[in-house]
Amino acid sequence: MAKGNGMSLTAKVLIGMVLGIVVGLGINLGGLNGAGSFIHEYVVNGLFLIIGKMFVTALKMLVVPLVIFSLISGVLGIGDIKALGKVGGKSFALYMLTTAIAIAAAITIAASLGIGEGVHMASAAKFTAKEAPALSSVLINIIPSNFIDAMAKGNMLQIIFFSILIGISILMVGKKAEPVVKLIEIGNEIMMKMVNIIMAIAPYAVFALLAKAIANLGLNLLADLAGYVLVLIGALMIHLLVTLMIILKVFSGKSPIMFLKKMREVQIFAFSTSSSNATIPVTLRAVVKKLGVHNSVASFTVPFGATINMDGTAIMQGVATVFIANAYGVDLGMSGYLTVILMSVLASIGTAGVPGVGLIMLSMVFSQVGLPVEGIGLILGVDRLLDMIRTAVNVSGDAAVSVIVAKSEGKFNDEIFNDPKAGMVSDDDLEIDESVEQELANILEETANK
Repeated sequence: MAKGNGMSLTAKVLIGMVLGIVVGLGINLGGLNGAGSFIHEYVVNGLFLIIGKMFVTALKMLVVPLVIFSLISGVLGIGDIKALGKVGGKSFALYMLTTAIAIAAAITIAASLGIGEGVHMASAAKFTAKEAPALSSVLINIIPSNFIDAMAKGNMLQIIFFSILIGISILMVGKKAEPVVKLIEIGNEIMMKMVNIIMAIAPYAVFALLAKAIANLGLNLLADLAGYVLVLIGALMIHLLVTLMIILKVFSGKSPIMFLKKMREVQIFAFSTSSSNATIPVTLRAVVKKLGVHNSVASFTVPFGATINMDGTAIMQGVATVFIANAYGVDLGMSGYLTVILMSVLASIGTAGVPGVGLIMLSMVFSQVGLPVEGIGLILGVDRLLDMIRTAVNVSGDAAVSVIVAKSEGKFNDEIFNDPKAGMVSDDDLEIDESVEQELANILEETANK
């Protein structure tokens, strides 16, 4: 890959993030974001909103075709249905393991610190629990009745199922499907180029997204719930920097420091968008191009993880359960906390792909252990900001599991992982090669003259 001499994309994104936070705080603390003001109407909810929404929508636009092309290409790359089953089984087991560890650690930390004790806050915020789908219906609905509808709605489990089925069918057809195989491979390469194009505007989009979020949220909300916020952020950081890195080192032998360096860009995207699904194109590219995971593994583990891996959300549930239980004076006991752990792990599967999954899962947990669901209203105000951090932890877990599974399957490139410059996007990557352009023009001309 060509290397440019200018600043790397990661550095530009970091600058965009810092400037966005500074500008957002300036607007909020300076009282410039009052309802009806010019800044509120035309800058925060005008310019920033438009740039941020356009970028997130562009990422979402890529998710479905990228997952389809990449996953079918991945199945063809594995070339063995039994090996595909091993990849799926290992991924599922690791995602469930990290989720269980995350919530158990969060409950332990929150309970030992006694957050929420003596807190008797009245909240004007109302929360109405949404009914979560039954696990049986989720399993049934993995099979799409209409794949076009699944693509339109971005139902990731259905898309994964159908794409794997297409890949297996192509393998069964054999040599006659060779033209289709080439088409899939070319399509996958084209989608990766589109990711590069959209990532070129990432620094500006990250600035706009964070400036808008901080300008609207500010820091006042954090004061009332300081204990909850600090413990939750601490638990998230411990899981990211300690738990996940120990699991990565033990199961893959790879350097946690190198892993974290190469994941900075993805974490910033996840923090800015608050969406694991919207971050799939960026995560997938980083896992393949920077971490050295073969596409045949990454194309499955990344979208699958974005759908069912809920480490960050599980930590929020653990801390929130302890906080609300203490605030309402409810003693859950050991059996209650064990129920919370079990429910959270099962709910991470049962609510896969459901919008607002974190609060749905939390309402399920509260109902199961006898906590008042309206207690969620106490933490609604800060949930948006904390959701940004949770998402960054979630995508890091997706990438760590991808590395572990790829290493165990012999689908891992150590040279790429150990190369600090691997996968860096430069301005050269966005230039159109004149020789390639001319070659394509000649092909089209020959086709037209036949």
